[in-house]
Amino acid sequence: MGHRVLVTGGVRSGKSRYAESLLQREPVVTYIAPGPAPDGSDPEWSARVAEHQRQRPDGWSTEETSDVASALERSANPVIVDCLGTWATAMLDELGAWDAPDAVWRPEIGKRLDGLVEAWSARSQLSVAVTNEVGFGVVPEHRSGRVFRDVLGLVNQRVAECSDEVALVIAGRVLYL
Repeated sequence: MGHRVLVTGGVRSGKSRYAESLLQREPVVTYIAPGPAPDGSDPEWSARVAEHQRQRPDGWSTEETSDVASALERSANPVIVDCLGTWATAMLDELGAWDAPDAVWRPEIGKRLDGLVEAWSARSQLSVAVTNEVGFGVVPEHRSGRVFRDVLGLVNQRVAECSDEVALVIAGRVLYL
């Protein structure tokens, strides 16, 4: 089987930079970006995405999609998924889960997560996924924060279970778990 690495850490911990460094020797990489594509409505987000794209090596292609499982299945190249937190947010948005009762959206989240885990487990090329660590914070005051924390915590556990390595990045330092 392939080499699958999950890189987790806090915001601005250096996790994306570290994850990208794992793929620097690869001549061709598929960069799967599940976050919202810039549409001009948020200039700061557009500038941030453009800067990330500018910094990537020439042989890297970008696929912007919330269907990460299909993107993983399609790519015969090494991949980086950055990040599972934006994927979880996209799922919750698509399902209207922020205010809906859990019974309405949880089964669909489970199906999508099963699909992601299956696609991740089947990877035969070097594959790196970046995620945010939600286990160090306080219990969020608002329901939307608790929903996000619970869903991303489950995503992280499931992807970690089928990864060959899990790296925790704190203050730019990497600890393998």
